[in-house]
Formats: sequence, structure tokens, C-alpha cells
Amino acid sequence: MAKYEKVVYGNFDRILDQLHRAVMSGSTSASYEDGSDFSQGEFRCAVRVYERYSWTGGNRVSMSLTLAGRGGVFFLSAITSGGSQGMFFKMNTIGEESFLETIAEVVASL
Repeated sequence: MAKYEKVVYGNFDRILDQLHRAVMSGSTSASYEDGSDFSQGEFRCAVRVYERYSWTGGNRVSMSLTLAGRGGVFFLSAITSGGSQGMFFKMNTIGEESFLETIAEVVASL
């Protein structure tokens, strides 16, 4: 498991769209699995789940992305899982970490 968290600023829909595009264009095997949206007043929350194939691990890696907040200030949490090898100990988490890198570049530009 690898995790990336950051406070981001801007338009909620624009940020979410940029993150989605980055994930989907970051790998030919990337897929959007499902999502959920919630809003109450100004507060908005979006959860997205993606998967992609990890060549280094020889398996699928998932990423859960949550964007929540209001008033142009949002908390982003992205957590990857499933890319490690080993029965009792996590080994080779490169696939999980590289999946997070697809959104880190977008977040840096916000």
C-alpha cells in the first residue's frame, strides 16, 4: 500500500477531471472501476476507484482517490493497493508507487 495526501485549491470539477485524465492516460491498462459523489450545501466529496496492470509485479493494482472540501479548498487522498508480491511480507511495491506518480504531477501543477 502506498498513500499520497495533499490539500489542493481550485475548482472541484476541474481538479477531479484533471486527476481522472491523468490516471486514464497514465497507462494503457488503466480502467475506471466505479465512483461515488456526495454534496451537502457547499461541501462536496468524490470517491473514484481505478485499476491498472503492473508489469513489474505481474498483477493488478488499484487506486482509491477521494477529493473532499468546499470553498475552493479540498483534501485529496489517494491510496493504492494490490501491487506487492509475497505471501507474508509485502515486497516489490513499485507498481503501487508508480500508480500514485500519475496524479502527483497533476497535483503539483494545481
